[in-house]
Amino acid sequence: MSRSERFSLRPSPEEWRRDWVARGELRDQRFALPPGVSSVIFDRARLVNVDFSGIRFADFRSHASEFEGCDFSGAAFDTLSMGAGHRRTWRGDRRPQSVFRDCVFRRTRFAPLTFFGNVRFERCVFDRSRLRGQTATTEAEFVGCVFSGRLREINFWGRPTGDQAALGRERNAFTGNDFTAAELDYVAFKHIDLHAQRWPGPPGYALLDHVTARVRAVLPLVETWPDDKHREEARFSLEFLAGKAVERNDDHAVVSPLDMGRRLPPALREELFGALRGTTSDTSPG
Repeated sequence: MSRSERFSLRPSPEEWRRDWVARGELRDQRFALPPGVSSVIFDRARLVNVDFSGIRFADFRSHASEFEGCDFSGAAFDTLSMGAGHRRTWRGDRRPQSVFRDCVFRRTRFAPLTFFGNVRFERCVFDRSRLRGQTATTEAEFVGCVFSGRLREINFWGRPTGDQAALGRERNAFTGNDFTAAELDYVAFKHIDLHAQRWPGPPGYALLDHVTARVRAVLPLVETWPDDKHREEARFSLEFLAGKAVERNDDHAVVSPLDMGRRLPPALREELFGALRGTTSDTSPG
């Protein structure tokens, strides 16, 4: 896309589609949808300092586009594809990437099962956004982003699981991200350098090394508990934690008391979490 290409927003040439297609460059203004239009494909577009706040999209798709300094606060997406790509936009065998740079997603309502696709986020803010149940993230990159509020049932991937040749990379960039103000609930970090991020610290979380050895060290404590159900819950949770730490991140993990067993009484969770942190070397922040 030429940087000087004039911005246009027109109905899709495919008559059966309800989408409008945005192309060219738009700067320093409010994004305006034509009356009755709520589905937009951004096709090789560049948008700089554009205000999308409070807009509801029935369908929002980005193909090989750039969004820089854009505000998506309060925006809502029924269907959202942030890094899709048509064959006609590919360069040879490479699938182009969409980029969101210095954008703000504050209380943004992401679509359930958003398709992230081949997308890169640089220095973006995700502040109390509705990031829940997001698992279509295998090609997404996050660099220097800030997350706050509750993140639930999300996967972050350091290795793309799709066609790496088409992406032009064997790893997803995932570094310098700040989770210190985030609540992590069933959030998985897979093949990611955990030490290259910032995490919330104790008493709620700890970044631990040698998880397998730590689990072995605290299992005798579990065996002193009188209740069979509590022992069984703790054993299962600890074995699951150790297995995933080895599988995903070279025996490292970001751990919280809930990882000790969600059905355990809070006092037992805290006791076990403290014991796990206290074994071998503790690399938790602070």
